[in-house]
Amino acid sequence: MDLTVIISSLLTLLAGIGVFLIACQMMSSNLEAASSEKLKQLFSKASGSKLLGVGIGALGTAAIQSSGATTVMTIGFVNAGIISLAQAATIIYGANIGTTVTAQIVALGMFGGNSVSTSVIFSAFAGLGAFLSLFAKKSGVKVLGGILAGFGLLFVGLELMSGSMESFAALEGVKTFLAGIRNPLLLVLLGALFTAIIQSSSVMTSIALAMVVTGLIGIDQGIYLTMGSNIGSCVVAVIAGITSGTNAKRTALIHLLFNISGVVLFMLAAAVLGGFGITYGGLFNQLFPSAPQTQLAMFHTFFNTVTVAVMLPLTGALVGLVIRMIPDKPVVQDSEFTLRYVDENMLRTPPVAVSQVKREILDMAETALLNMDRSLEMATQLKFTEKNLFERDERRLNFINRELVGFIVRLSAKSGLGEKDRVYLSGTYRNIRDLERIGDYAENIVEYAVALADSHQQFSDDAKYEISQLKTLLHQLYDSAVKAYQNESLEDLAKANAIEEEIDDYTRRMEEGHISRMEKGICTPSVGAQYLELSSNAERVADHMINLAKSIRSLPAK
Repeated sequence: MDLTVIISSLLTLLAGIGVFLIACQMMSSNLEAASSEKLKQLFSKASGSKLLGVGIGALGTAAIQSSGATTVMTIGFVNAGIISLAQAATIIYGANIGTTVTAQIVALGMFGGNSVSTSVIFSAFAGLGAFLSLFAKKSGVKVLGGILAGFGLLFVGLELMSGSMESFAALEGVKTFLAGIRNPLLLVLLGALFTAIIQSSSVMTSIALAMVVTGLIGIDQGIYLTMGSNIGSCVVAVIAGITSGTNAKRTALIHLLFNISGVVLFMLAAAVLGGFGITYGGLFNQLFPSAPQTQLAMFHTFFNTVTVAVMLPLTGALVGLVIRMIPDKPVVQDSEFTLRYVDENMLRTPPVAVSQVKREILDMAETALLNMDRSLEMATQLKFTEKNLFERDERRLNFINRELVGFIVRLSAKSGLGEKDRVYLSGTYRNIRDLERIGDYAENIVEYAVALADSHQQFSDDAKYEISQLKTLLHQLYDSAVKAYQNESLEDLAKANAIEEEIDDYTRRMEEGHISRMEKGICTPSVGAQYLELSSNAERVADHMINLAKSIRSLPAK
């Protein structure tokens, strides 16, 4: 009979873990979609302030209910060179505080007594959320339904896990076995191992809460299991770091060392307190009597907060240590270039990845304009000192065109994106193509310059002046177009449209003026042909610039 109970309880526990993990994923993806704009603004504010970094990590993790996602995203930022190792460390500190919110929610759901338990009440949200997700017409309501369904399923999973714990608690053999595991170090190792296997410290903490509430283990045993879960939770970051660059590996190591340091600190403190007959369980029992679930949840928050307070002043030393442990090595890259702002790890947090895609496109636009400037300079001065730089950046534009499109395809397939982000991503393919075409037209103009130099000819002074004026207009158009695109500003779009029309008129006058100069014998027909082609190419560049600005029209209103 005991064997049947054990098998049934294990299967129920497995089912509970599965439901709990799916619930966490549902909540995380839908919360990301609902708060995508705020998330992007939040993580764009990472700076040199340690406290700000902690706040960003804590709020971000509390918002998306996934410290693993926050950590992996941070690794992506470090890998892309967006934030420093010290900034990444403080964000990871904050993520450890933010992740304790889940334990507090679970503990709240374990109250009830003889009345209807809060866990059952919260579980009902799964049905409400499912109805909203299935039958709502608006995407925002569907996302809300997903959040509610995930929240409810969290407690369905918890009920299953608690039920399995109650069955175990009825078996004397199991209680005797678990009661015998009192070595703090062994409990920490067990907590770390189990968390590493399931890759969720929230599940491990919730199981520990259920075991404590049902009396399977004491509060001190639950505390050490929870401490171990902090170490096991680093597995996700370590895996992400292994597949990334040197700084990403260092970030993952910072996460691991931070959590190990916290456990070591509290183990040493426990040894000192033990000498006076004091235990963590005893202390928190006095603070929160007759509420073991609250005792464990509060210890979890206390543990992570104190660890952050201790490690925050030591961030510089910790960063220096990991740099020595993982020194810089010559890296042989498969490609001449890399994307500057996006990283594969960012696919774990799609809303933030979208904001980084925009930064990559804006960087591409700046490179395209720089090459356009170089081409006009070569055409008017016939000096080719920057031709190698031009060719390098043209290759880079082609690289971004290829690699960024591939990244966007993979990003678009991810859940957790809001309607606005999806609409934006669908338009990025044309944005990227427009910018790549600007590079191609600049390449054409360089070819005209080379042809002029080879034939020992050049544009007249009037032609050179007209080209310089055209360059000024292109810069004005670029500034307004980029502002419109970056800020979704219809006012700047209107300015860009006006400048683009001015460029159309100006290039027509350039062509008329040059034909007049050829008729007067000031310019030769061969030089005139090159000039007319240059003018036509510049007009097409303006068309591609205005396309970038016009793409904001398709976005949903703010």
